[in-house]
Amino acid sequence: MLPVDFILYAVIAAAVIFAVVSIFRILREYERGVIFTLGRYTGTKGPGLIIVIPFVQQMVRVDLRTIVHDVPSQDVISKDNVSVKVNAVIYYRVIDAEKSVIQVEDYSAATSQLAQTTLRSVLGKHDLDTMLGERDKLNDDLQNILDQSTDVWGIKVANVEIKHVDIDESMVRAIARQAEAERNRRARIINAEGERQAAEELVRAANIIAQEPGAMQLRYLSSLYDIANEKNSTIVFPFPMDLLKGFEGLVTKEG
Repeated sequence: MLPVDFILYAVIAAAVIFAVVSIFRILREYERGVIFTLGRYTGTKGPGLIIVIPFVQQMVRVDLRTIVHDVPSQDVISKDNVSVKVNAVIYYRVIDAEKSVIQVEDYSAATSQLAQTTLRSVLGKHDLDTMLGERDKLNDDLQNILDQSTDVWGIKVANVEIKHVDIDESMVRAIARQAEAERNRRARIINAEGERQAAEELVRAANIIAQEPGAMQLRYLSSLYDIANEKNSTIVFPFPMDLLKGFEGLVTKEG
């Protein structure tokens, strides 16, 4: 049986060794330690080897790396009363370890909840077409709002990306019909514009031919050349207007 003194000394030695070992803490390059001495903030240490006095000081580790967080899908009613489901992803990191520990209980959960409410609030101010066609602008608006709101917590929101905008099947069909109608409208406008330009060019050509009588003869010969190259079995010759006017004069004299 071991002596009582030996056991007592062993316990004391183990306690001393544990106390000495617990004094030293190692922080990685991306970590910081927020130190509290008797409950009061006394500084931020790290990275590397630091000393924390047991029972007097407490240390809270803070990770400074960029955190990628998926914002759960949110039900959003757009400005034009369309119900959609939207989810996003945010990239943020701690830039002030002291604030991230003292100013907010859980900066990760707080940032997540703030991102959800901000997503619903911002997208609810825009119509569906804006959500689908101007995501870059919406991403910038979300990032600026979140960055300003989380600055007091020592958080820097680097980027916000809207991932998906899910629409009901009935609304998808309605959008498809609307897009088809828009394409048909544009096609009609383009055809009408083409007809107008063609008519203007024909008027210009007619004016030029009317001013130059020889132009009609050149056009007449050009048409005959085109018909001959097409190897048609039947060729229709245009009747010259000048010859027609000669016949009209002859008929008038005989009458």
